[in-house]
Amino acid sequence: MKAEIIAVGTEILLGDILNTNAQYLALQLAELGIDVHYQTVVGDNPQRLENTIFHAFSRANIIITTGGLGPTEDDLTKETGAKYFEEELVLDERALKRMESYFYKTGRTMTENNRKQAFVPKNGKVLYNDNGTAPGIIIEKNNKILIMLPGPPKETVPMFEQQVKPYLAQKQEYTFISRVLRIAGVGESIMETMVKDLIDSQTNPTIAPYAKDSESILRITAKAKSEQEAEKMIAPVAEEIYRRFGHDVYGEGETNMQTVVAELLIQKQKTIATAESCTGGAIASALVEYPGISSVFLDGCVTYSNASKQKRLDVKAETLQKYGAVSPETAKEMAEGAAKTAGTHIGLATTGIAGPDGGTEQKPVGLVYIGLTIDGVTQTKECHFVGNREKIRTRAVYTALDWLRRELLK
Repeated sequence: MKAEIIAVGTEILLGDILNTNAQYLALQLAELGIDVHYQTVVGDNPQRLENTIFHAFSRANIIITTGGLGPTEDDLTKETGAKYFEEELVLDERALKRMESYFYKTGRTMTENNRKQAFVPKNGKVLYNDNGTAPGIIIEKNNKILIMLPGPPKETVPMFEQQVKPYLAQKQEYTFISRVLRIAGVGESIMETMVKDLIDSQTNPTIAPYAKDSESILRITAKAKSEQEAEKMIAPVAEEIYRRFGHDVYGEGETNMQTVVAELLIQKQKTIATAESCTGGAIASALVEYPGISSVFLDGCVTYSNASKQKRLDVKAETLQKYGAVSPETAKEMAEGAAKTAGTHIGLATTGIAGPDGGTEQKPVGLVYIGLTIDGVTQTKECHFVGNREKIRTRAVYTALDWLRRELLK
């Protein structure tokens, strides 16, 4: 099956709203083994919307739209879909009652134009909305399928997960299962070289390499009659990748670096304090995203000025004068000071030049020193990052957490 994703809304077309629905749906469809050849964004214009949907069906047999199901006059996705399939719109009493109940529970007044949302194509399958007012709709006719979903992601995602995904899965003869391996410290090109022989000889499962943010990713996908059979096919490929990359593989699935590090800290019962200069508290912020981190994360401070480094972390004045704030010596004393003053097993520190100004020939923009002390043993790492201020800071955070992860695994 070939699918096209169409996002409806002038606010998306103008860039006022980020189109996260398209990314989510593309990933979900890939897992179902449904090819997505096109993604389109169209504004709230009746003729352009009609042209877009009609043309999309000339090259795909499944169209998924998001948005344009609301109560206003420019919400016309449903009407356009009904026109393509020559379907009459009729009032769905259940949808209307659910809508009235939703407004009542939320203490809002339901205006007359909201009734528009309860009209659905006569032969359509109604997807009742547990998180909003507009129901979704599926129309299937003449080997074409139109799936219309509401625009807000908090409505789109659960509706797809609970109602659309099972519907599409039933239409697939095979199950497609993917296993995602996340790799740190290895660039995409090097990673691909390391598995090139596996990619060149692949049939089923397949291996897809790609990069995201500061990491590289390998997605292994198997096609089989059952989920268990697919997972059995994936297992030896994943084992070989683990053999080749070792601890560079830091996690699987939808996890991230801070989650893995937080789980390791809790598992090993190692308390930590952070001291940050150039990263401005971003390491601490990343760690506290994990629920329960308070059992091990005891303190985090942003010591941006030299005076703060001295007062808060006991960094020596002579160290700052002799080596400067951006130096391995200062990073070392920052990490040790963080652990000592907080009474933790671990101290993790960053100091550097994030730019765009402040760099010199000796200490250019992108130079970052990371200090790490674990149970009284201190190390420092010199890093050189490229990019704008945000990218340098983001990469410094990722690198610091990854280094801590690797040390905790020893």
